[in-house]
Amino acid sequence: MNGFIVLQQMCVIMILVSIGIYLYRKNVVDQTVSQRISTIIIDICNPAMILSSALSGNVTAGHKELLSAILVGFLFYVALVLLGVLLPFLLHTEKNNRRFYTMMTVYTNIGFIGIPVTKALLPEKAMLYVVICNVVYALLFYTHGITVLSEGREKMNLKKIISPGTIMAIISMIIIWFDYKPPVIISSSLSYIGNATVFLSMTLLGVSIARSKVIEGFKVFRLWGFIVLRMVLVPTIVFFLLHAFGCDDTMVLGFSLMAMMPVGNLPLIQAEKTGEDTAILSKGIAVTTIVSMVTITLLMILFTGYLMPGS
Repeated sequence: MNGFIVLQQMCVIMILVSIGIYLYRKNVVDQTVSQRISTIIIDICNPAMILSSALSGNVTAGHKELLSAILVGFLFYVALVLLGVLLPFLLHTEKNNRRFYTMMTVYTNIGFIGIPVTKALLPEKAMLYVVICNVVYALLFYTHGITVLSEGREKMNLKKIISPGTIMAIISMIIIWFDYKPPVIISSSLSYIGNATVFLSMTLLGVSIARSKVIEGFKVFRLWGFIVLRMVLVPTIVFFLLHAFGCDDTMVLGFSLMAMMPVGNLPLIQAEKTGEDTAILSKGIAVTTIVSMVTITLLMILFTGYLMPGS
């Protein structure tokens, strides 16, 4: 994929986001409708897209390649957990706010935004790396994540790891491992359901941006430092490390794209449930989501240009 196609696809995504902003301002989609559509996306459309990609036959990987990808995904999150400890100190964050920056560092929006953006920008095979990241993410959040956020007050909740998205991701890896070819009626049904993901996700992203107090977030200087370190420097390091180790170009771009994702909603939802002050997380989500439209575009253009000079 060349730089022009990346720019073209990101422009399409921005148009879809703009539709969400328009629908919110016209009172077509309010918070209640948004929550219901979010449930449809998270529990039905996203899992269907993941499984549909695995069943399409375009996501192929030998056993050695699949195991290598799982190892890279595991190491990717180990590095993020370590960075989550270090980054708050680099940003000189107040002690009582460090855990929020830890959460923002590790738990980005690889599902709600990562899945549809990967679908739009990269070859279908890249979904394999998104699937792996989503499985590790789920395992981490309900163990490490809630422990860090509650400062040890809340116990790990292993039951919540078993969600439709996680189940479909694990099934997808099994399908890829055994190279299973399903009946057409199953693959076609999943494809139709999964195809709704990009439009619905990006539209709701626009709704979320429209109702957030994003101007206040842009005034938080520390968030800009976070963006530079976490959303620009980290994906750049991931890109050059994986490239140096001779990884497949799609793997390099897939994990690099996952490293570019903005702050995710799950830490905010968990913080609200336990009565935490969510101001930092809310501003972080709003600002990084908007800025990611620019950083993802520029970095993907640079990275694809580096891998395919002259394209």
